[in-house]
Amino acid sequence: MRRFERRRLERLQRTVTVVGLSFALGALADAALSWRLYELEFTPDELLADTTANYEPPTTGLHNDPEPAHDPAEPRPVQRPGEGAPLPVVGTTGAVAHETAVEELRDRDLEMPVDGVDEDDLRDTFADARGKRAHEALDIMAPRHTSVRAVEDGVIAKVFNSQGGGGLSLYQFDPTSTYCYYYAHLDRYADGIRDGVKVRRGQVIGYVGSTGNASPDAPHLHFAIFRLTPERQWWKGEPINPYPVLR
Repeated sequence: MRRFERRRLERLQRTVTVVGLSFALGALADAALSWRLYELEFTPDELLADTTANYEPPTTGLHNDPEPAHDPAEPRPVQRPGEGAPLPVVGTTGAVAHETAVEELRDRDLEMPVDGVDEDDLRDTFADARGKRAHEALDIMAPRHTSVRAVEDGVIAKVFNSQGGGGLSLYQFDPTSTYCYYYAHLDRYADGIRDGVKVRRGQVIGYVGSTGNASPDAPHLHFAIFRLTPERQWWKGEPINPYPVLR
């Protein structure tokens, strides 16, 4: 209840801020355009042609890496949660889309995926380095064999065992097949969990472990969220930071 009320107040505050900024930016843009027309004595059509003649669409930015966002078969060095320096975030279009996805998922009030973990126990490891790549996930520390639960209703898209990566992993699509939830380094799956099975929010789907490239003395759940591409491929999508979603 405390988290829900806080989110409601945050949304109201953002709405008021956006409305105020919209009025201010609109007034500034109108003043700048009027001064430009007065100074150069251009007609509106001439001014539009002048500002768009040399425009070229951007070719770089966030999320243009041609490699899959999640490649569970890719070997990575063994690292404990939290190791590595944060990587810079670049681009604006991708950042805005990411923030929109975070807000949409926050409104769903997802289940905490690990039993006994509170939102205050979480630490943001999304931008931490993992070899040559960003982590793009949340490491949730917990004792081995702790229950892992589905964060919302959905379908198990894939169970996968990657010896050099996420170990025993599970990919769950949300009810709209817009987002995929990735649970990795599991010790084992819950009974009955297999490809194509429907799961309910809060259902136990596995247990915390350290399979794959996780450190044996630091069992944890590697939890990731990504927005699926139109092809709905379980291993590919745009990473979304789970930290603000679960807070």
